[in-house]
Amino acid sequence: MSNLFDLSGKTAIVTGSSRGIGRAIAEALADAGARVVISSRKQASCEDVAAAINARHGEGRATPIEASISNKVALEALVRNTQERIGPIDILICNAASNPYYGPTLGINDDQFRKILENNILSNHWLAQLVAPSMIERKSGSIVIVSSIGAYIGSDTIGTYHLSKAADLAMVRNLAVEFGPHKVRVNAISPGVTRTDFAKALWEDPAKETAFSQQIPLRRIGEPGEMAGAALFLASDASSYVTGQAIVVDGGMTIAPVA
Repeated sequence: MSNLFDLSGKTAIVTGSSRGIGRAIAEALADAGARVVISSRKQASCEDVAAAINARHGEGRATPIEASISNKVALEALVRNTQERIGPIDILICNAASNPYYGPTLGINDDQFRKILENNILSNHWLAQLVAPSMIERKSGSIVIVSSIGAYIGSDTIGTYHLSKAADLAMVRNLAVEFGPHKVRVNAISPGVTRTDFAKALWEDPAKETAFSQQIPLRRIGEPGEMAGAALFLASDASSYVTGQAIVVDGGMTIAPVA
């Protein structure tokens, strides 16, 4: 049982891992023994996180490689550089996403709508296409897409973001069916409200955070590190018979009774 979560010798890419949930996941995978590629839009931010991880575990445990999820060429380079510098990719965590628009759906323009779909869905499709062939050839691999509880509920301010996260869950189910015969697993994590920059408006005011937390059975919002456990589970042999699923990590918010 002690080896179920051991990732020694494994190579992982975590997108959007210079901060927030992505960073917490990258750190957890590194703590479990994986060699982790830290990736986000800015190389300097990637280097800072990689340096912190390497300071704990030794040089080479984390490698910084910048890449914008909106740029297919950059993602191709990310995967190629990882394979050339570290080795075959065993774990892919698609965490990076964006939401450039807040407001009613009737007000979103085409460019904003398109950017949300491209960054939150198409980029994950690209990455899966890039890493899956090698995983299929080796008959081993785990792909994890970070979705959101927004996939299950409606919103009058970030509806298109919710739409994109629901599409991610459909992608997970379909890829799981395709890749399953090749022993490659595909799953998702659906975080609830978490103390990240994305949800800052809900927690930067203590009074607002307290009021919001009353809607959650655990009576608090989540911390980035609390999403990392689910990622580690799905990346490791602990979840060897789990595929096509989404783990909701929300303190019970989506099952709370309506006041």
